[in-house]
This record gives sequence, C-alpha cells and structure tokens, in this order.
Amino acid sequence: MYYAEIKKHDIANGTGIRVSLFVSGCTHHCKNCFNQETWDFHYGKEFTTTTEEDILAALKPSYIAGLSLLGGEPFEHVNQQGLLPLLRKVKQTYPQKNIWCFTGYLFDRDIVGEMCRKWEETKEMLSYIDVLIDGEYVEELKQANLIFRGSANQRSILVQESLKTDSIVLWTPPD
Repeated sequence: MYYAEIKKHDIANGTGIRVSLFVSGCTHHCKNCFNQETWDFHYGKEFTTTTEEDILAALKPSYIAGLSLLGGEPFEHVNQQGLLPLLRKVKQTYPQKNIWCFTGYLFDRDIVGEMCRKWEETKEMLSYIDVLIDGEYVEELKQANLIFRGSANQRSILVQESLKTDSIVLWTPPD
C-alpha cells in the first residue's frame, strides 16, 4: 500500500485534533475530486512498519482525539489489507481514541452488502471504525455548510451502532 500524506494535527476530517492518513489508490474518480493525485495506487510513499510506528507515536498525546482514514480510497481491497495491521494496533494501544473513515463506497450497499461477503478484511476493518463518511463526492450536490462532508448525498454513519441494529444510524454533531 502507498500513502500520499499524514497530517499529525488535522482538525478538518473528524472531531477534535486528529492524525489523518491519506492512502493512495481510488477507482471512483469523482468529478472535481480534491485529491486526484491519490487515484494512482503508487502515488506518494510506500506504507511501511516505520510509517505505522510514526502514526502510533503521533496518536500518543492525550489531546489527539483519534485517527482519520482518507484517500484515495481506504476501502479499495489492497488498502484494506494494508490498513488492517495499523487499525489493530491503534485500537489495541489507544482504545479510547476513535477512528473515522471517508469512503466513496456506500456503507449498506457496497461495504456491508458486497465487500463483507467477498473479503474477510472488510468485516474486521469495520469493527475498528467508529464513524464512516460514505458516498462519492458529487459536484452538483456540493454544499459549503456540511460538517465533514463535501456533498449532500454523503452520510456520516455511526458504524458500530449501525452494525448492531442492522440499519443506518447517523452521526450528528454535538451541540
């Protein structure tokens, strides 16, 4: 797996101050994507154990709320395989920190409906994610006032609650 960037003090991609990992590789190719260079699966740097250790160290301070996964596309199969060891270690080392993930795939149709049946990694990856922003970016549905979303078709989903109830439970910003 390759990655484009790691932001160690990000406030734009989830609640609180976060460490954000932008993976490389995406097959969605959304019109006017903000990160088109990450469509290439070999863009950026190779993700290594040193990269993993760097992310774990960046997550250590108590003021860091958690980890955000973006892209590219974290749910491309090769990226799921690359991300799983990191997610296991993050949840083991920092169980109090949350994990957000941004994907162009739809949670119910694509991820739970197809990927969980095709790839063993998908179900485990979902078990570590707290909030999932799903759906492709649609330029025609862009709204500047959306919190952590680029277009109105995207949803902010509480993953664990949705899996338990077998229905979409949306995340809402705290008052």
